Amino acid sequence: MKTLKLTIGKFLAALCIFQFCTGGVQAQTKKGVDRPKLVVGIVVDQMRWDYLYKFSDRYTDNGFKRLVGEGFSFENCMIDYLPSFTAIGHSTVYTGSVPSIHGIAGNTFIDQRTGLMRYCSEDPNVKSVGSNSPEDKAGKMSPFNLKATTVTDELKLATNFQSKVVGVAMKDRGSILPAGHVADAAYWFDGKSGNWITSTWYTKDLPQWVKDYNAKKMPDKYLKQDWNTLFPIDTYTLSVNDNNNYEAGFKGLDKPLFPIKTSELIEKNGYELIGATPYGNTISLEMAKLAIENEKMGQGQFTDFLALSLSSPDKIGHNFSINSIKVEDCYLRLDREIADFLSYLDKTVGKGEYLVFLTADHGGGHNGKFLQDHNLPGGFFIFWEEDKKMNAHLQTIFGYNDLVLGLGNYQVNFNYKRIKETGVDMEKLKAESIKYLNGIEGMNYVVDMNKISEATIPARIKEMIVKGYNRNLSGEIQFILNPGVYDFDYPDPRLGGTHGTWSPFDTHIPFVLMGWGIQHGSSNKEVYMTDIAPTVAALLHIQMPSGCIGKPALNTK
Repeated sequence: MKTLKLTIGKFLAALCIFQFCTGGVQAQTKKGVDRPKLVVGIVVDQMRWDYLYKFSDRYTDNGFKRLVGEGFSFENCMIDYLPSFTAIGHSTVYTGSVPSIHGIAGNTFIDQRTGLMRYCSEDPNVKSVGSNSPEDKAGKMSPFNLKATTVTDELKLATNFQSKVVGVAMKDRGSILPAGHVADAAYWFDGKSGNWITSTWYTKDLPQWVKDYNAKKMPDKYLKQDWNTLFPIDTYTLSVNDNNNYEAGFKGLDKPLFPIKTSELIEKNGYELIGATPYGNTISLEMAKLAIENEKMGQGQFTDFLALSLSSPDKIGHNFSINSIKVEDCYLRLDREIADFLSYLDKTVGKGEYLVFLTADHGGGHNGKFLQDHNLPGGFFIFWEEDKKMNAHLQTIFGYNDLVLGLGNYQVNFNYKRIKETGVDMEKLKAESIKYLNGIEGMNYVVDMNKISEATIPARIKEMIVKGYNRNLSGEIQFILNPGVYDFDYPDPRLGGTHGTWSPFDTHIPFVLMGWGIQHGSSNKEVYMTDIAPTVAALLHIQMPSGCIGKPALNTK
């Protein structure tokens, strides 16, 4: 009997340890399904996984450290498709799906049937609400192009549309795509008017609280404060010297050195300027708090969902590159603002009553010249230059120009209308295009998507290509550059930084859960961006999204 008791005791102890290590949660009560009052999804645009730790010596105890210290961190969460861009990332986080299925094949993509360029969230059938004119393109946006449901949609369905869902982000795509098709609201920032706006997909008029916030002209207030470092500039030892040759800067500023006089740059750069400063995060978090307060989120019978995306880290990374003091300062400030936001949730919703997850839509790579200057492999592939050269080469072979529309999204987008007019043999054209691309310096793999099963490329990369390929919206030929080589044209192809490749610096992202039902812990097992939505769905005991191919990363019962 004594032996039996010891055996049972050991079994129960082992079971507890297993649940702790796998992040098991207790999600059922005697009253029925137990759910948090509020779910907050935080997507930090261009946040590499290592940013959780790189600057942690100067993080506070209540921001990123609290998320990791109290929550459960998946240390090896990877993006499992190509290309790694913003619109796809936000769509994938919330659908658990990939471009092949959910239909968001890039920030922009070419409709292969018409040859027309499309923007991910454009919708000519809606009008702008809150901007200077209903016809402003900035507001003619909706989730129409997203062809799968989101976890936010599924929450609405599970509660007969009684849960409240709101999206907030400076970028329209960062607000609209996560909030889903049946959101109560999605708000994004209009750089022309300086207002937070929406579209008639959601409402005919802005709520009074949004109008009141717009009337305060907060972008003016923050930009007039200028941007200086949070700490003495000589203490930013994890970044390159402020005076370097890798940063782009702003219009009207020859050299982007601290302190940056944003107060003097508003006229030439417009309100878009605020997005490339930490103040973009500030106004986004202010809007998030106002949405919770005024929409009474987390105060009702049903679970509500705030989909928040912080866009400024991406714009700062693009403008100044990931090794800049600007990026380091951005994350030191963001850490404090996240701490403040979590404290706000503690007070308004209740500690332990909300579930928050932190992730990113993609990471970011080093500036190509920075890599070269340090004898590291890397470089540039400038699409708009290369597609001109490619078209010129193909003209010498086939006798016709403009056979290729462009090389966007690391794909060859053919001009099918022109090819049909000229009678050029498509198979010969593809073969010559592949031959040409293989001759370019920095090229690693080139694959005909109709023959990808025959391609001699690593299985992991092949799978990422297949998941990212949408036959109606993606080019027939996919090419992969050498690690560290990338395309960029914002605002100068050799200044700043970007993302979009298969490499870990672009595809290794944070995924941290904290709050309601989450036991502290971490795991190095490989999980994927597509696992985030089904994990949240499992925690809420709702159906996973309609196009979901991921699986829950946590064990629940």
